[in-house]
Amino acid sequence: MSLQSEKQPPLTPEQYLEAERKAEYKSEYFNGETFAMAGASRRHNLITGNVAATIYRQIRKRPFEAYISNMRLKVSESGLYTYPDVVVVCETPEFDDEHHDTLLNPSLIVEVLSETTEAYDRGKKFESYRTIASLSDYLLMAQDKRRIEHYVRQQENRWLFSEYKDPKAVFRIAAPDCEIRLEEVYEKIEW
Repeated sequence: MSLQSEKQPPLTPEQYLEAERKAEYKSEYFNGETFAMAGASRRHNLITGNVAATIYRQIRKRPFEAYISNMRLKVSESGLYTYPDVVVVCETPEFDDEHHDTLLNPSLIVEVLSETTEAYDRGKKFESYRTIASLSDYLLMAQDKRRIEHYVRQQENRWLFSEYKDPKAVFRIAAPDCEIRLEEVYEKIEW
């Protein structure tokens, strides 16, 4: 006789949000399933803080908002709920409900890559993100080397890719019209 574990019935988005708002640890949600998020490395935290500080310095007197790691994002078309490393909103923020903890309209999303999430961040997650009408820029930042990948929406289904590796590289992001310097993003990272 074989023992089979009973599979839990899929969660609804409402059940996920109710549980997530009470949970000690963050989980992403997709298609009825939750996925626990692992802790971040020292490099991951430094890079996330550095890029958020760089952006915040440039938008602080403008009507934009930036969030780090704990702002949940809902991708309405795919039903994905996730926590990007940095999110910037250049319009009036729109939220999923009265809790104001699930953002709907990001302009910029930044993900710091790790071994366990890199393929997902480049693939299925970005595929889902591309359905967000307000999204104009997507940044992927390596933590094992100096490397930033920048995707800029050109038209509804076309994205322009640029890659930056030179420590002195400087580039602009369309929304929120900021300048990113690799040396600032990777400040205090020892290679």
